[in-house]
Amino acid sequence: MVSRHTGQEKLGRVIFIAASAAVGGFLFGYDSSVINGAVVGIQNHFEVGSVEIGFVVAVALLGSVVGAWFGGGFADRWGRTRTMQIAAIVFAVSSIGQMLPFAVWDLTLWRALAGVGIGMASVLGPAYIAEVAPPAYRGRLGSFQQLAIVLGIAMSQLVNYVIARLAGGDVNNHLWGLQAWQWMLGACVVPALAYLWLASVIPESPRYLVMAGEPRRAKEVLAQVEGDEGDLDERVREIQHVLRTEHRPTLKDLRGRALGLLPIVWIGIILSVFQQFVGINVIFYYSSVLWQSVGINQADSLLISFSSSIINIVGTFIAIALVDRIGRKPLLLLGSAGMAVSLATAAWAFSFARPIEGTMALPSPQGAIALIAANLFVLFFALSWGVVVWVLLGEMFPNRIRAAALGVAAAAQWLANWVITVTFPAMSEWNLSLTYAMYAAFAVLSFLFVTRWIKETKGRRLEEMG
Repeated sequence: MVSRHTGQEKLGRVIFIAASAAVGGFLFGYDSSVINGAVVGIQNHFEVGSVEIGFVVAVALLGSVVGAWFGGGFADRWGRTRTMQIAAIVFAVSSIGQMLPFAVWDLTLWRALAGVGIGMASVLGPAYIAEVAPPAYRGRLGSFQQLAIVLGIAMSQLVNYVIARLAGGDVNNHLWGLQAWQWMLGACVVPALAYLWLASVIPESPRYLVMAGEPRRAKEVLAQVEGDEGDLDERVREIQHVLRTEHRPTLKDLRGRALGLLPIVWIGIILSVFQQFVGINVIFYYSSVLWQSVGINQADSLLISFSSSIINIVGTFIAIALVDRIGRKPLLLLGSAGMAVSLATAAWAFSFARPIEGTMALPSPQGAIALIAANLFVLFFALSWGVVVWVLLGEMFPNRIRAAALGVAAAAQWLANWVITVTFPAMSEWNLSLTYAMYAAFAVLSFLFVTRWIKETKGRRLEEMG
């Protein structure tokens, strides 16, 4: 009975540690979606068009590319938890800056800085969780990153809705001396400070501690997360053996004959790109504007956005329950197929949008079909690509290149996210239906890619990857 209780306590400790590291994902989700409520207010306040507002929204993603690119190297140099703390401070400072901009240009700079912090956190979370999680639970614990992202999305949309209601339903109305959209952006400082505190109380990764020449501390952490019933000295020797056969990963270690990079690195990059090219973040960055563009009022569009976030959370829990049972690859294939069908259906429905009394609107039943298809797309993404890509990126690379390769793959993900985000406003004005048809085509291509190139990693130790 005592042993069982101790085991439960240790599992609870591992869950707390993984959840704390995943708060970086919460910051990503929160920042990604908070702009959804603020975008109309920014556009009206600074009197900018669709191209300019697309750049303001998307510039955070360029900052994220920079943060993700260098985040892995910082984590190897300074440690996982110390780098998390730096990312939290960067994001907190940028949140205050976004709240109090002088003009659209400095708002853009603050959003880029926020992206740097988010990009760093996007690399740190999956890598840290993969390094502290026991193999039997690694898939489910790795799923915490995406769960945190979707919780951040839902929380920001709920906060946006409450702030908009307090301001009388218009995000340009004043509330406590500032416009409502400014409070939406400033609220980001709260989760940033929470991340800073949590990163200060969780232990350092045992693999980093061994790398840094501190095996005693590494054993203490391994005892916390894997239990002390096994041979901890042997686990440390196993990690040391792997580290002795490698050097600290750099970008040079990723070079190969396949267009300049190792094949496994290209697989990680393409996996990351497909996750974004299906257009998922259009739903979370622009859903309010999207639904308004087809005749739904501002208040109802915010409520629809929040309902999509709830569906996103449900799908994420489904993925967490299945990722260690049926594996990574089957979930990706299921998600690709479901996304292709739902996106194609949405594209068909949006083709019926017509101007009515000066605004665009969808007739019946196409309006209802578009809403159902969009939410089914969110569900299929959440139960597959949303979770599994983060899990795979944390575990698919060999130990000798993991941090550097994860940084490159995450940077590619942010860059792909930026491409989709910055182009959507102009593309949707040109032809919303064809835009969604393009996303459906990428979903089909992602199915073919997974079938050919993705190998199952369920149940394998990180030291076995190669």
